[in-house]
Amino acid sequence: MRKLVALISGAMLAVALLTGCGSSKSSSTASTATVATPSVNASIAAQVPGAIKSKGTLTVASEAEYAPNEFIAPDGHTVIGMDPDLVKALGAVMGLKTTVVHSTFEAIIPGLAAGRYDVGASSFTDTKEREKTVDFVTYLSVGQAFLTKANGGPKPNTLADLCGHKVSVEKGTVELEEAEKQNTKCKAAGKPITLLIFPGQNDANLALSSGRAEIDYADSPIIAYQVRKLGVSVRSSPTFGAAPYGLALPKGNGMAKPVLEALKVLMANGSYTAILKKWELQSAAITSPVINGAKS
Repeated sequence: MRKLVALISGAMLAVALLTGCGSSKSSSTASTATVATPSVNASIAAQVPGAIKSKGTLTVASEAEYAPNEFIAPDGHTVIGMDPDLVKALGAVMGLKTTVVHSTFEAIIPGLAAGRYDVGASSFTDTKEREKTVDFVTYLSVGQAFLTKANGGPKPNTLADLCGHKVSVEKGTVELEEAEKQNTKCKAAGKPITLLIFPGQNDANLALSSGRAEIDYADSPIIAYQVRKLGVSVRSSPTFGAAPYGLALPKGNGMAKPVLEALKVLMANGSYTAILKKWELQSAAITSPVINGAKS
């Protein structure tokens, strides 16, 4: 699911916008809005495993290249976005401080298994394969979409429309898995996909801006954010393939239940809605979070 440095020209504006450095009324409003910190819920705090309770802080891993879900603030190091706001609110309900650290996407689940992180909050699609390694608490329902330049080039609406085109995608994502499956069909039809695979979403976005890719393939909130940034110069496909996002937790370590109960508190007191509204993600809201809710 988941920065070219250009010459000072019109291309530089596109680069700045694609990396989340541009400004617009809607994005500025979203990024500066504040959400009240919820109070500690004593009964939920009591459910937190002793090892984490004694530490007092949740170490949360996130690959900060997936605006508006998680990205680097203008200060160059702070991780901001919907996921950081949500996990900080969850931590407050559980009586814990929260530290969000930037990590590569592929390193997060192994890092949870190794005990380096307590939570993975990085726009993870909850899948049955991933559930073999980590537990998830679902918190959004998100689809996928394609981004293309508005003028010229392809206008894909389905996976089959990727055949014969150059497609940028982030390594380790569901989108890469889906594109590779589709490419088997495309090759059989004599129209293979040229997959441009990048370690982070910023580079996948910039591949479209620079003309290396014809299609940028990512989660729908990320594509929608790029459209808000770039306006009429780009086109988004309809959203498809909705699936649950989940907060990733070490398998069986006892944190899934208090996180789930804390999330229910945020849904009941309005904090959950306020966070999604801040980042213009209200359409992805769910009403019934669960532990390990993978559809496939």
